[in-house]
Amino acid sequence: MTPRKVLVTGGAGFIASHVAAAYLERGDRVWVVDDLSSGRRENVPVGATFVETDVGSASVPDLFRDVGGFDLVNHHAAQIDVRKSVLDPRADARINIDGLLNVLECARRHGTRRIVFVSSGGVVYGEPEARPTPERTPKAPLSPYGVTKLAAEYYLHYYARIHGLDYVALRYANVYGPRQDPHGEAGVVAIFARRLLSGEPITVFGDGEQTRDYVYVGDVVRANLILSDSPLPQAHDIDDRAYNIGTGQETSVNALADAMVQVAEHSVERHHADPRAGELRHSCLDCRRAHDAGWRPEMTLLDGLRETYSYIAGQEAVR
Repeated sequence: MTPRKVLVTGGAGFIASHVAAAYLERGDRVWVVDDLSSGRRENVPVGATFVETDVGSASVPDLFRDVGGFDLVNHHAAQIDVRKSVLDPRADARINIDGLLNVLECARRHGTRRIVFVSSGGVVYGEPEARPTPERTPKAPLSPYGVTKLAAEYYLHYYARIHGLDYVALRYANVYGPRQDPHGEAGVVAIFARRLLSGEPITVFGDGEQTRDYVYVGDVVRANLILSDSPLPQAHDIDDRAYNIGTGQETSVNALADAMVQVAEHSVERHHADPRAGELRHSCLDCRRAHDAGWRPEMTLLDGLRETYSYIAGQEAVR
């Protein structure tokens, strides 16, 4: 088979750098676009062609033209910090909406076969009554970040119905693992790990009984690979092309802190602070649709936390 040309936006970041490496290992030719505002150059896998630019810039159309179009576009580039989106919704929309539209227009013009779009199951549903939450749950995002992710899915649906652009939206739970930074809600794993390594107190916002669905990055990478190629249903509405990617298990912040202490084999002080604006109380995803497509998470939370803690310990040791 002729190697596919694959573009991974945000490919110097935590999750997408692992995804880019997986495409390379499968035999694809991979280009990575990242402005390094949060990603790191050293995360870009060897063998990928790296282009340092913003996804909303004019250099993205130039890249599509020079390469002759991409067979597959995996769009991870985004502003993912809920707090930043609350403080500056326009900046959030510039990256998450304008940047996406720049990529979609290029994909439409150059015959891209499929877009894999990273949405967020942690924010598009708001505070649903049903947990684990299935894809067809009514959407009620409670932050500008959640609004942009939901709006992006509607844009993708428009491009599919009007322009025939094939796509799938992966609604991630809270992803953690090696290369994780403290941004995003699952960033708490990296924060707790670094605090335990340095002996500093852990800060828990609110009462710590808020819950999340934590899914390991290696499992998320497999979901990307499977749904890059799987047959997909007709896109009658946005939920037809959406797949929750999580574990279906809720873990409170307090329980997560306890698990991190178990992994580190020592404890530190634990402080409580006021709850943060725009953040959900509970989030947990029903992933049976992804199971039907051939994907299931394999890493247990405790084993995943051990892998993450070991990686961060190694990074801290060489600083």
